[in-house]
Amino acid sequence: MPVETQPDIIGALKWRYATKKFDPAKKIDAQTWAKIEEAMVLSASSFGLQPWKFVVVTDQKVKEQLLPVSFNQRQPVDCSHLVVLSRIEALTPEYIEKFVALNAQVKNVPVESLKMHKDMMLGFASSQSKEDLEAWTSRQVYIALGTLLTTAALLGVDACPMEGLDRAGYDSLLGLPEKGCRSQVLCALGYRAADDKYGGMPKVRFPASEVVIRV
Repeated sequence: MPVETQPDIIGALKWRYATKKFDPAKKIDAQTWAKIEEAMVLSASSFGLQPWKFVVVTDQKVKEQLLPVSFNQRQPVDCSHLVVLSRIEALTPEYIEKFVALNAQVKNVPVESLKMHKDMMLGFASSQSKEDLEAWTSRQVYIALGTLLTTAALLGVDACPMEGLDRAGYDSLLGLPEKGCRSQVLCALGYRAADDKYGGMPKVRFPASEVVIRV
């Protein structure tokens, strides 16, 4: 990308903050949301396996039902779009086979040519315990969350990542087990309320000299 067309990434990241109070009257327009959603889909993941589902909640009645299982935090209710970033429930051979078939289709190559890659993924999945695979898929979800937060900031959309949720409650209310996934982390998106006192506060970060180790 030519320098003159690069977005102001640093400016956007300095502007963003974990929004504590959303303006419920302000909604993300369809064109902007389409870009955010596509960015989530394009997120990086180990092996490229994308072991996630992004549950987008905009129905106000449903958001109200989620309030008690959000520990009564208002962001999931007052935001424009609530994304429940969820991990797939099981990394099965069938899931891997489906991914390999898609890989072959998109790249227009024989499925057989991807055997080494497929065997590597199958070997990884079969060598892990159920608990380890759950931890692995959960970590992948956080990669997507980072992509989501950065994209939103670049588009001038406020966001609040949230681990404050009753995962079992979310899973039950949204019927996630039936969809083959389990909730992991939330991201409320929309536009900050004018009286959110946190919006104008300076960002507190350790200097690069303390957190960047150069070798």
